[in-house]
Amino acid sequence: MSHAAVEVHGLVKRYGPRTAVDGLDLLLPRGEILAVLGPNGAGKTTTIEICEGYRRPDEGTVRVLGHQPGSAEARARIGVMLQDGIGGYTAARADELLALFAAYARHPQDVAALLDRVGLSEVARVPVKRLSGGQKQRLSLAAALVGRPELVFLDEPTAGMDPQGRRGTWELISELRRDGVGVVLTTHYLQEAESLADQVVVLDAGRIVAQGTPEDLVRGSGDGQLRFSCASGLDVEALDADLPAGARVTERSAGEYLVLGPATPDVIAAVTAWCARRDVLVTDLSVTRRSLEDVFLDLTGHEIRA
Repeated sequence: MSHAAVEVHGLVKRYGPRTAVDGLDLLLPRGEILAVLGPNGAGKTTTIEICEGYRRPDEGTVRVLGHQPGSAEARARIGVMLQDGIGGYTAARADELLALFAAYARHPQDVAALLDRVGLSEVARVPVKRLSGGQKQRLSLAAALVGRPELVFLDEPTAGMDPQGRRGTWELISELRRDGVGVVLTTHYLQEAESLADQVVVLDAGRIVAQGTPEDLVRGSGDGQLRFSCASGLDVEALDADLPAGARVTERSAGEYLVLGPATPDVIAAVTAWCARRDVLVTDLSVTRRSLEDVFLDLTGHEIRA
């Protein structure tokens, strides 16, 4: 029996002349959480759908819990939470729908207990079409878990949830890992990936541009990064010329600046002196650790958007 939850070697998938996935290698040990990140069109969804058995690769090999994706052996042991939720079962009640999914499983969880765990007990007898977007997401998550899977694929699991629902879902995903369940997670919430994942893979144009633990990826040069706020539209090229070697500044959004490079005392002094000479008031100056969002933007040049 393979000790990996997911093994991908040399995966290639083409759509006509476009290569959506280009020679991808992935390895997810059992009982770990893998976050797959990337801008729209990076190949995330195609990769996950191949692992789930919904699409076939053009080249390469994929094994899920040691089996061919889409095989009866694999389907019986995985759970899938799709981005579009619970599909067309909108007239059914929440408890009816979950009971239907439980009937397909060999050793299902107790429906009432699972609804309580995902915070849906109070709406168990409410038709799916009357649930809020966040409630539908939690029901979709419950449907993915009702069969006691050894591996789950979670596509944007907290999209549309309020902060309380998101936090509860994070706790549930962490419990899955403690129970030895492997998790493949795609998300637009960078904090979600940074908080939950054992491994992070960043895709761009169908290829891996970075991978490692969240701690490895966010560990940049120096002790942190310098951020500051002031009037928008600063002449960043002129400011760059006054900064010590190895440091440069970028305006990430209107009036919000990030100095790339070590946040040394000399860099801080250079920024404040340059602004003072131009009668520019600096506010909210701080030295912060690199975040996964910083890494993502540096690697892909894109913002993750839902």
